[in-house]
Formats: sequence, C-alpha cells, structure tokens
Amino acid sequence: MADRDFYDILGVPRTAGPEEIQRAYRKLARSYHPDVNKDPEAEDRFKEVSEAYDVLSDPDTRRRYDAFGRDFRQVPEGVDPAAYARAGAGAGTGGRAGWARGPAGQEVRFDTGEGIDFEELFGGMFGGRGGRAGRRWGPMPGADQEAELPLTVEEAYRGGHRTITLPHRGGSRPLEITIPPGVRNGQRIRLAGQGGEGAGGAKSGDLYLIARITDHPRYRVEGRDVHVRLPLTPSEAALGATVAVETPGGEAKVKVPPGSSSGRRLRLRGQGMPNPRGDPGDLFAEVQIMVPRTLSAEERRLYEQLADVSGFNPRSASDGRTRP
Repeated sequence: MADRDFYDILGVPRTAGPEEIQRAYRKLARSYHPDVNKDPEAEDRFKEVSEAYDVLSDPDTRRRYDAFGRDFRQVPEGVDPAAYARAGAGAGTGGRAGWARGPAGQEVRFDTGEGIDFEELFGGMFGGRGGRAGRRWGPMPGADQEAELPLTVEEAYRGGHRTITLPHRGGSRPLEITIPPGVRNGQRIRLAGQGGEGAGGAKSGDLYLIARITDHPRYRVEGRDVHVRLPLTPSEAALGATVAVETPGGEAKVKVPPGSSSGRRLRLRGQGMPNPRGDPGDLFAEVQIMVPRTLSAEERRLYEQLADVSGFNPRSASDGRTRP
C-alpha cells in the first residue's frame, strides 16, 4: 500500500486539475474518516488519502512528485529529472547511481556500491549533517487541508464547542474547536497550523472546516433565512390568532391574519440565523391548516351547521373570498 501512486489513491488522472483533486479528496475523506467509518482499515485508508492530497494539492510538491515519484522528498533541489531517471535506469543491483548539482552548481555523479549508505553519502556530498531528508535539503511547509463539519441547525445558530478527531503521526488526536454563532452552510472555518505537517522544521498547513448544515425535521435554512411549518386549526386560520412557533433560538409569537390559507408565509423579521457582521436573517412560517382525524359529536354538529350556512367554495375561481 505504501508504494501506491498518489493519483491512483485519489482515483484521478495525472492531468487532473486542482478542483478535480479536491473533489476526489472530499469524497474519499467523507467515506473513510474515523468519526464516520468504523471499519478497522478505514483509518489507514484515510491517512493514505490525506497524504496523497497533501502532495497533489500543493503545486510545488506535485511538480516534484511528478518528476521523481516517491523519492521526491529525498531528491535535493536542482537535480535534473531526466538525468535522475537515466541514472536510475542504469543503476546496478549492487548500488544506485545518479546525477545531482553540487554547491557551486556543477553536475556531480554519485555511484553507491554495495555496503555504502546512500543516505549518508548523499547527505555528505551536499553539506548535510545526517538525519531526515527534510533537514538536509531544506524545509517543506505542510499542505492546507479541508474537511467537512456537519452541524445541526441549532448548532449553526448558537455556535459552541465541538471536539473532532484528526489523524496525527500514525494515530489520531482530538481537537476542540469553537463554532461561531450564525455559521452559514458552506462557510469555511480556518484552524491555523492544524493541516498537513511540515518537514524539516517548516510550519504546518492550515485546516479548513467546511460547515454543512444537515437536514432538519422542522427547519429549512436558505442563506440566513429559516423556514418552518406553522400548523393551524381551521378556526385560527379563518378568524386569525396569535400562536407560538418554535425557532432555532427558542419560542416566538406570530400573529396570524384572518383568512389565512395553507401556503401563506408569515415573516418574522430578524428571527432567522444570526449574522455577526450585519443584519440577521428572517424566519418564514408557512401556514398549514390541520383538521382533527376524529370529531366529537358536538364538533361534528357545528361543522355540519357551518357547511349549511357557508357558501364558500375554495374550488371556484370566481369566489372572491379565496385568498392565500
């Protein structure tokens, strides 16, 4: 698994653009994230996908990976890819050979025989002091990463704290994050330094959490506006009433005008999602007239009496009393 091609891991062609690579990563990350997928192999797959995205999402590291393959972290700057490929093709079974550029820019051939430590020789040739490749040949900043953050409507409205799990050095680690009130669907929350790890002492990349407001049985969010159903009795709709309606921020009162039919939208200004930098959204309560499944004897008598005296016909286009 460690030798798999990064493009194959993400399932994209080598000609894939940044957006295609990002889409592939998001899809795979959602499938294999340890918080979602409890398969024992899912975490390893998630780490593999994350490593591939770290490399291919950064133009410089992708260029080096395309040129040198899995060895791109060990090859110093200035090495000609064509010469490196020729040297690799001509290397014998007892060692490795290749070309690199020395401190003065000259082209130098290296040829390691059996029993010689390639890493030690290669590091000493260019003034290295041993250790990891990133320390010898310069730091490599970590790549920025993205992950989706599912939120309920209430969480997006109020904000708060959430603990998420991030992959870290062969394992995982918890991270507590702060969700600001009024987060919009698709909004990016930046966590500085929580992305891909840098090499050779370089700083880590940033992690961007993309807020995804999940479906709710009561509310529908559009931008900062919130839509909710408002069940009414026939008498409340016909005569008008002031009734309670649940909002993400708690209970509110809505005044129902007389003659309100199903589908009418009643607007409560400022009762939608908060906006830290401006006006909050609105709440729209949509009237839905409900009737009882069963009637008492007295209710039936009154409904029959109303039917006898009322000439209202909602199916007649000429009835001027029909209103939304």
